[in-house]
Amino acid sequence: MKSIRYNVQCIMLFIFTMTFASSSFAQKADRSKVPPLGEPKKLSLPAIQTFELSNGLKVVLMEKHSVPLVQMNVIVKSGVVNDPEGKSGLASMVSDMLDEGAAGKSSLELADEINFLGVKIATFSRWHKMGLNLHSPLSKFDDALKIVADILLRPDFPQKELDRIRKERLTTLLQWHDQANMIAAVTFQKMLFGENHPYGRPTMGNETSIKSFSVDDMKSFHEKYFKSNNAYVVVVGDITKDKLVPKLESVFGKWAKGDVPVVKLKDAEQVKKRVVYLIDKPGSAQSVISIGRIGTQRVTEDYFPVTVMNTILGGSFTSRLNNNLREQHGYTYGAGSSFDMRPYAGPFVARSSVQTEVTDKALVEFFKELEGITRPIPADELTRAKNYVALSYPDNFQTVAEIAANIEEMIDYNLPGDYFNSYIGKVLNVGAGDVSKVSKRYIVPDKMVVVVVGDRSKIEEGIKKLNLGEIKHYKIEEVLGKKPQL
Repeated sequence: MKSIRYNVQCIMLFIFTMTFASSSFAQKADRSKVPPLGEPKKLSLPAIQTFELSNGLKVVLMEKHSVPLVQMNVIVKSGVVNDPEGKSGLASMVSDMLDEGAAGKSSLELADEINFLGVKIATFSRWHKMGLNLHSPLSKFDDALKIVADILLRPDFPQKELDRIRKERLTTLLQWHDQANMIAAVTFQKMLFGENHPYGRPTMGNETSIKSFSVDDMKSFHEKYFKSNNAYVVVVGDITKDKLVPKLESVFGKWAKGDVPVVKLKDAEQVKKRVVYLIDKPGSAQSVISIGRIGTQRVTEDYFPVTVMNTILGGSFTSRLNNNLREQHGYTYGAGSSFDMRPYAGPFVARSSVQTEVTDKALVEFFKELEGITRPIPADELTRAKNYVALSYPDNFQTVAEIAANIEEMIDYNLPGDYFNSYIGKVLNVGAGDVSKVSKRYIVPDKMVVVVVGDRSKIEEGIKKLNLGEIKHYKIEEVLGKKPQL
């Protein structure tokens, strides 16, 4: 009994000592400053191997043997910008239809085969490319490859499935009429680039074009652009070149070459003055705000300074825009900005959804930050932004799918072979002068498109008093078109 009492006393003394020590340590901690960040770790990825199949199809491989998985992305270098005149949305429809029936198998039969193997196959389309992504266990890769080849090279484009997807798209267009974010996005695109530029139109198409799509349209587009010399393959995972080559030869070796039309876009005309486009959405509890202008293309010497600058402005949770509109004023759940960099200059946009009654006040704060970013950046804020980008960059390479997506970007824009491993160093080398230069070049507050979607009766007077510029009024149907007939 005595020993038990003694042990209890020892335990109580130990707890008291540790509690006191922890309390003393907490009292000494300096909580007035943000804890310093550690040095960003260098990214070191395996070497990238590049080779061709017998038909000239380019293959890029990165071996990753930590887990028995393989990611394969097959990219066709044509996309939304290749939509024929009057057939807006065709590339997007073709990509959706690829796995809806192929090589004589129905969409359900293909889905059953894919589910049985436990693999993931997804088709996609973007502005300048389209294709298919495969994520597969190594043990199922051979069987999955056969399905991939059928989907990419032998699609059937069944009329029944086309009619179904057509109705789904028309339903989506109908739903857009009640979605303020989509109204704002379509309006911003349209006003910034114009309807005659592919970037100015919805990638999905419009009611007229969607209703016009035929099976022959699908087949013609596929025949024209799905050529081996207009494609490349990215493979990342637990496989070597020696084992990969015969597998790819067996399914893609006879993929035919052909003459592929090249589409060259004209540079869109930059915004010359500030104009407010007010789209009336009666009864709306919020106003969706999008502010911006044409930014820059992906291949630019300004890429790293722009990335750091936008991180400060609106590219992170602690950015100026989010801190101002969310944390300081409570106008919104979130605000941010982004540069969408493409082969041609894409949009810069700052956006948020704010409470209706503070729409005008939110606009004041938006332009306060847009003006502010063009002035010299404090050294500590610049350092935090660079560290944020540098420390988070390795997160983009955690999975084979993420690595494959990054390799795609390297190929699309002909980036150097050491691009990934040198990325962090280039971010950390961005100076205050670099940020100042690009902020003045790309952020011009008095020459911006301002789109506001909200209840006009409640927000117009407040916006007028700001004297931001000419206000142009639109109804939802003037932007999206009439509600489609299903």
